[in-house]
Amino acid sequence: MRRILIAFALAAAPLHQALADQSTTTGMAPAQEAEIQRTIDAVYASISGPQGEPRDWDGFRSAFTDDARLYAITATGVRGGTPEDYIATSEASLVAFGFSESELTNRIEIYGNLAQVWSSYAGTFVRDGEPGQVRGINSFQLRRVPDGSWRVHSLLWQQENEAFPLPENMARSTD
Repeated sequence: MRRILIAFALAAAPLHQALADQSTTTGMAPAQEAEIQRTIDAVYASISGPQGEPRDWDGFRSAFTDDARLYAITATGVRGGTPEDYIATSEASLVAFGFSESELTNRIEIYGNLAQVWSSYAGTFVRDGEPGQVRGINSFQLRRVPDGSWRVHSLLWQQENEAFPLPENMARSTD
């Protein structure tokens, strides 16, 4: 049995190195990271705006794959669905309360045609004439689509609360 494990370990070493060579240290990573960042920025920009201003839903749709899903973790469970579901359930309140969301900082990791982005955010809104704020973390999973661009395949987010404050390294803007 020990010989089998040693043989397996030796056989797996080249595979491990091949996987390591696909990390974000490849020469293409900065360009890929920049494109991924533009996609993330487009999501934030498309849902943001002052009270009464329509949102850029075409821009929002174009940032996602055709089979994308978006889910929020809430105190009562998980809610969400497709980008169209998000538009249907969020459009009225985003416009009514003037919600704007911006990225504080992020971490981007790329492996082949897959990218993971941890993106902390700060949002502002107005409810009953009073300004409000919210912060949290978006977990974006992106994939490179056939035309070579990066699109959001899934988005899972959770708002900051007493039990889950933003980690210090994600709580401040890098601007």
